Amino acid sequence: MRPLEHIRRFSKKKRQHAIRKVLRDHRVATQQELAERLRAEGIEATQATLSRDLAELGVLRVSRPEGAIYELEPVNAQATPQLAELAETILWLAENESLVVLRTRPGMASAVALAIDNARLPECLGTLAGDDTIFATPARGIPPRRLGHLVRTLFGREIP
Repeated sequence: MRPLEHIRRFSKKKRQHAIRKVLRDHRVATQQELAERLRAEGIEATQATLSRDLAELGVLRVSRPEGAIYELEPVNAQATPQLAELAETILWLAENESLVVLRTRPGMASAVALAIDNARLPECLGTLAGDDTIFATPARGIPPRRLGHLVRTLFGREIP
């Protein structure tokens, strides 16, 4: 192992540990707010890096009466909703020439996107989730229509 690779891994581990701590100690509503809190602890991170870290850590953005916040959820079989339960939160799915777009009930996009990412579909490069919208990107050479079909199949129901 090269020293630089070791430093990157350690740096990611340290950053993710700091993210967990910030989310446990504070109500964080945006990635910008999270980045600012990390910066105060001497950790710099881009939005893309934070998005990957949040997905890897199983962080969900949930709607609360007082507003949307990021919450650290344990990722295990008991804590992860079943695909059939998540399927009921998907309102529609459509494809264009480059993306598959899903709409969910408010606050459910992160959980649905995490389920898609955890399925490790080789046809899906990854997802990006907001509060109620998910963009799923097909891997190189995969038509979005095929990825849309696979996502529908994953959740086991016809999604309008």
